[in-house]
Amino acid sequence: MSQNDLIILIISLAIPFLGTTLGSAMVFFLKKDLSPRLQKILLGFASGVMVAASIWSLIIPSIQMSEEDYGKLRFIPAVVGFLVGILFLLGIDSLVPHLHLNSDEPEGIKTRKVSKTSMMMFAVSIHNLPEGMAVGVVLAGALYGNATISMMGAFSLALGIAIQNFPEGAIISMPLYMEGKSKAKSFWLGTLSGAIEPLGAGLMILLTHVMTPILPYILSFAAGAMFYVVVEELIPEAQNGKHSNLATVGFAVGFALMMVLDIALG
Repeated sequence: MSQNDLIILIISLAIPFLGTTLGSAMVFFLKKDLSPRLQKILLGFASGVMVAASIWSLIIPSIQMSEEDYGKLRFIPAVVGFLVGILFLLGIDSLVPHLHLNSDEPEGIKTRKVSKTSMMMFAVSIHNLPEGMAVGVVLAGALYGNATISMMGAFSLALGIAIQNFPEGAIISMPLYMEGKSKAKSFWLGTLSGAIEPLGAGLMILLTHVMTPILPYILSFAAGAMFYVVVEELIPEAQNGKHSNLATVGFAVGFALMMVLDIALG
């Protein structure tokens, strides 16, 4: 690994967490809760970034990497990994008690003993897990010399996730502040919600080194997990109530931005 690659690796691991941190810091600058219109835009934007990142940085490379071994059936790893990623997040969503973004109360009898703040932290951690996995697996592909993935391509994904994490951090810290938490505590809780991303990325790098032959499956697995978050949590909340058209505009802008980043830097 060259020195430049090492620098890009460190930045790519850190920058998504930095995005969450900066977003959470908005609690110090905004006097009121986020307006419904702005929340819709941010949720739509985050959805667009995640969908574009899943397609250009994960699913397409998965198909390209499978061409030599699978020929016309090169779509198999992408399809299998994608569906397993969906099922994996579905299992976590079902087994781990947490609060959905578009719900005022926790689901299930067991969750009623846990505070709403804890439920929110569980939910955000579930959201951030596939994002960290996605960054880690793309970095691993670049590190281990896969021709279809470059270090700059991995960096573009990390940057896109960081941009998506900025509004997500604000969406988490501001409601905590409005519920009565101090600005400092709301900031630290919002920041902490992003800590799982570099951990998930590092874990995927270690695992991919052992499982290089199934890298196409791992790429599409991360894409499936990210799609689950978008379809299950972000889009329903973005389309709930008034101003849903703003969420659609936000989605389009986020999708286009991530697409440009991936093509320009990849």
